[in-house]
Amino acid sequence: MSYCWNNVLIKPDNSIRDALEIINNEALRVALVIDANQHLVGVVTDGDIRRGILSDLSLEAPVSLVMNLSPTVAKVGATRKEIVELMERKSILAIPLVDDERKVIGLETLHSALHRPKHQNPVFLMAGGFGTRLRPLTDNCPKPMLKVGEKPILETLLNQFLKAGFNNIYISTHYMPEQITDYFGDGSAWGANIRYVHEETPLGTGGALGLLPEDIPELPLIMMNGDVLTKVDFQRLLEFHVNHDADATMCVREYDYQIPYGVVKGEGNRITSMVEKPTQRFFVNAGIYVLSPSVIHSVQKNHIIDMPTLLEQHMCERNNVLMFPIHEYWLDIGRMDDFNKAQSDIYTLGMLS
Repeated sequence: MSYCWNNVLIKPDNSIRDALEIINNEALRVALVIDANQHLVGVVTDGDIRRGILSDLSLEAPVSLVMNLSPTVAKVGATRKEIVELMERKSILAIPLVDDERKVIGLETLHSALHRPKHQNPVFLMAGGFGTRLRPLTDNCPKPMLKVGEKPILETLLNQFLKAGFNNIYISTHYMPEQITDYFGDGSAWGANIRYVHEETPLGTGGALGLLPEDIPELPLIMMNGDVLTKVDFQRLLEFHVNHDADATMCVREYDYQIPYGVVKGEGNRITSMVEKPTQRFFVNAGIYVLSPSVIHSVQKNHIIDMPTLLEQHMCERNNVLMFPIHEYWLDIGRMDDFNKAQSDIYTLGMLS
């Protein structure tokens, strides 16, 4: 039984944001919703929250709107073997333990699931940009090699993928490529297998896919901009893509924009409604993708193309391009303000090792 299961208890009127903090901060990756007498009323997982975000729910909405009202539970006294068999049959990683009155007594986890499997799926890190908005820092250094904390951004990304079980790494280079290739070499010092593709001329955000070697594994590929700092769960991202048989999956980030004026709508010269300083919500591209082999092979060698254009082409073919909303920490280090923020954030994110 987990020693910290009490840390994942939450009330129905707590916010979705509160549940997110529990899921992100605790290793159990689940929140148990209880009433005043500690009776189980629901369970919230990462997937429940993502579905709520896609349904346009605010993170300040009550968690009761996204919780699973009929979760799988085990009775106190069930054997470890029975519980493990139940979790494996239901494909779940954790299961609440309840008494006859449905009061939460504990939480059992599938121990083997805590050890991440090794993935053969390739990872493609885009590190060829000029980083002009970060000059003069990038006058003599490619942006992915700028240090955040004590390590280059690209090394932090590499370590994140290695921790998640991905070690088949490809890196796209263009601007000052030798600084990247000399630093990482073949990746063996990190326990990775690193290969490089070099853009002689910039090919857009998707064009480098056409330079990947022919012997790349015929598996979904995770593609990511080399200047993004994030704690997104790459294993869950890949599982989402595979389970939905997607051609491509784009990570998206919620972005709120408040109009600084009262918005007036009308018909002719008659006012029909007025809203004072409304907030509009959008999903924006987070620069992280999963691409199936068919999408990768559709990019010809030395063909200039941006990712949005490439994905739009495949949307027209099968309409099977999906979005994966991320609520984890995410920062695009594109401007000096972002770079300075990253320098302070890195010490609180647990990403230094």
